[in-house]
Amino acid sequence: MTTPTFVYDGDCSFCTTCAQFIERRIPTHARVIPWQFADLEALGLTVEQCEASVQWVAADGATSAGPDAIALLLRDAGRLWQVAGGALQAGPARFAAWPAYRWVAEHRHLLPGGTAACSLPQAQRDLLYGAGS
Repeated sequence: MTTPTFVYDGDCSFCTTCAQFIERRIPTHARVIPWQFADLEALGLTVEQCEASVQWVAADGATSAGPDAIALLLRDAGRLWQVAGGALQAGPARFAAWPAYRWVAEHRHLLPGGTAACSLPQAQRDLLYGAGS
């Protein structure tokens, strides 16, 4: 693979709104694609990984998920975005990133651009938080 790829949930309006923002505002070299239209096998990803969180597949095939994927997307973009991506990978921001990401994932149907269809099924909430949440 020669181009990094950022994979998101195309069935979620909130995720699609975020992907459209990326495509309009963040000058990344990455291909931004919903997992439903991606060749997951070629990317080395599974449906389960893509249902659980956004994914970053580097040009060398290395993968990252959730806030780590977002940080790498930002670091691939222009200077100001690179600073934001670096900050997301450092210190307190990195410590808080996964809990914040999980909260957004669970509440994405309530966020701008979100709809009831964005609500995570119980199986996905169990993956993020453990059974019984």
